[in-house]
Amino acid sequence: MSDNNARHAAVQRLQRKRGFINYVVGAIGVSILMVIIWFLSGRGYFWPAWVMGGFAIGLIFMWIGVFTNKPITEDEIQQEMNKGS
Repeated sequence: MSDNNARHAAVQRLQRKRGFINYVVGAIGVSILMVIIWFLSGRGYFWPAWVMGGFAIGLIFMWIGVFTNKPITEDEIQQEMNKGS
């Protein structure tokens, strides 16, 4: 892998990690806001849990995509190209 390709791959990984952190911060902020609205509106059924659950599911899938996917290697590319021949 050339230095330029390695740099591009590293930049992409860093962007995905920052996107993950931004998602977490945004989800926490929205969740806090919803709990405040729930609290000020009479504290009945805890409806913010549904949205927080959705955030959690998104967080799990995003974490898998960002932290468990390994970079594609040149060998894998060559193997895939050979399958098409």
